[in-house]
Amino acid sequence: MRSPLIALTGVTGFIGGRIARHLSLRGFRLRALVRPESKSRLPGEVPLEVCLGSLADGKALASLLDGVDGLVHCAGLVRGLKASQFDAVNVAGTERLVRLARQSPTPPRLILISSLAARQPKLSPYALSKFRAEQSLARLGEGLSWLVLRPPAVYGPGDRELLPLLKTLARGVVPILGPADGRFSLLFVDDLARAVEKALVCPEVRGQVLELHDGKPGGYGWDELPAIAEAFRGGKVVRLPLPEWSLRAAAGLAALSAWVGRSPMLTQGKVNELRYPDWVCDNNAIGQALDWQPEIQLVQGLRLTLGSARAT
Repeated sequence: MRSPLIALTGVTGFIGGRIARHLSLRGFRLRALVRPESKSRLPGEVPLEVCLGSLADGKALASLLDGVDGLVHCAGLVRGLKASQFDAVNVAGTERLVRLARQSPTPPRLILISSLAARQPKLSPYALSKFRAEQSLARLGEGLSWLVLRPPAVYGPGDRELLPLLKTLARGVVPILGPADGRFSLLFVDDLARAVEKALVCPEVRGQVLELHDGKPGGYGWDELPAIAEAFRGGKVVRLPLPEWSLRAAAGLAALSAWVGRSPMLTQGKVNELRYPDWVCDNNAIGQALDWQPEIQLVQGLRLTLGSARAT
């Protein structure tokens, strides 16, 4: 009996690459959509059948989906200033995939990797685009076996977005970016990959949006980070509160990079997300639906992430 063939988007990114690595180790066959200019960023240790193209290329998407058993859609735009930029990738790209999947003689099981930001779509163009992608899947996915996973901030080996913050923590300086009462969940990337595997092999669980986190009830508070950093380092740390005005000013300066064709990560929308007080997830639904539980909490995850960064 042949192992299932899974189509992947976003495999050249941090999360998509780790999902591909995990699924390959678990015996799945993989086919990936890859933009030609991103081919050099493919995870080299993962055997992949490659379809060259983008989410805007209907012919490439049709080749990607031909005869597959499952589709894991984790490609998405995370940097940008305008809603139209995010919508063109995160919304329109998802809609093309869903329409083509429905046309397949045997429609694949579809797993959409969304974001906890979709829970508060008014905060940023990115959050709105992820919410709209979920809505598009629900609207267009009639007849499909689909599931949405909404992770919080994801970190782990190979991450580049959170790595500067994690390295700062490891050096003994703890930036406080959110409000004093703010709480948030986190998730180690390999726990997300295991959840994707569970989602693929449980086709009877469908039409749901499931949050997931690293198992710490109530998440983390910004005021708890110094103690966590001290436990990781085995020594004292320095708190560095960054008031909202300073983040707004930094986002304003970062926006100037758009003039030279660069998309900033820190935007006014991202500041809205950072300053929002409640990014805590609930694992009850996913635990019951998929029999999934996280394995890696923050201190161990920091060791794995920073150890990997030092090795490269």
